[in-house]
Amino acid sequence: MASNLDTLVTVFGGSGFLGRSVVRALCKRDYRVRVAVRRPELAGHLQPLGRVGQVHAVQTNLRYPASVDAAMRDSHVAINLVGILAEGGAQTFDAVQGKGAETVAKAASAVGACMVHVSALGADENSASSYARAKAAGEKAVLAAAPSATIFRPSVIFGPGDQFTNRFAALARISPVLPLIGGGATKMQPVYVGDVATAIADAVDGKTREGATYELGGPQVLTFREIIEIILAITERNRMLVSLPFWLAKFQALFLQFAPGALKLTPDQVMLLKSDNVVSEAAKAAGLTLEGLGITPDSLEAIAPQYLWRFRTAGQFHRKNA
Repeated sequence: MASNLDTLVTVFGGSGFLGRSVVRALCKRDYRVRVAVRRPELAGHLQPLGRVGQVHAVQTNLRYPASVDAAMRDSHVAINLVGILAEGGAQTFDAVQGKGAETVAKAASAVGACMVHVSALGADENSASSYARAKAAGEKAVLAAAPSATIFRPSVIFGPGDQFTNRFAALARISPVLPLIGGGATKMQPVYVGDVATAIADAVDGKTREGATYELGGPQVLTFREIIEIILAITERNRMLVSLPFWLAKFQALFLQFAPGALKLTPDQVMLLKSDNVVSEAAKAAGLTLEGLGITPDSLEAIAPQYLWRFRTAGQFHRKNA
């Protein structure tokens, strides 16, 4: 029986938040992992996730097809995780999430490799958001180049090092007021990064349907307000929640898009919050979900306390009064 060590998996964007969990999941299943990133010298933290020589980083930029082709040499599976939340310079949504995804799919098809592509639950070619339109364009291009590809559409992903729960917890540490864009009524289905990584590893194992699009969400549908309230409860901080109309939030984002860290907010991110981000009934009926893959998703309230404790007043040593 062939070992998974005979299978080389190339993970594009494997050094990021989701990438770390995917590489860990693949290493546990004994796959050889090639991590294709723009800055391989900054990906050394991935090597301890596997055995000696199991993980190797190479320099790749999705905007340069030759580098993608080189990264796919002798590979059996391609996983594309590359995505950006805000544009900067040549790193535009269309270049990275649209054309970049197509480049990976073509390279995978050229060497006969299987393709796994991670998109987003809000992908929509008719969306007012450039991010969502680029995600939809990427999906279409991937299926055109590699019809048997598996596509995953996760809702907002949370976990250690995320840019979601950590961001609002950091904001609550410095601000007495937290804004609820659109009144905080937008519905989301936060999904744990470990569950998404398991689903991706299952796809590499061949457990998913060819050419299918899976929608990945956690066990709860929560409003934006409810998510913020959970974060505040975990970090034990009392902050005022103020509703902010979409038009005002978009105006403020014209300036905040240049802000550092947790304060950063782009007009496109405001547009994304106008649409709910939950798993569709059609996906549930077709079994194209985490549950359909036999994965029981973990909730935000079960996982977040394990890493958000650092935002409490005294960190892990903070105790409530008896």
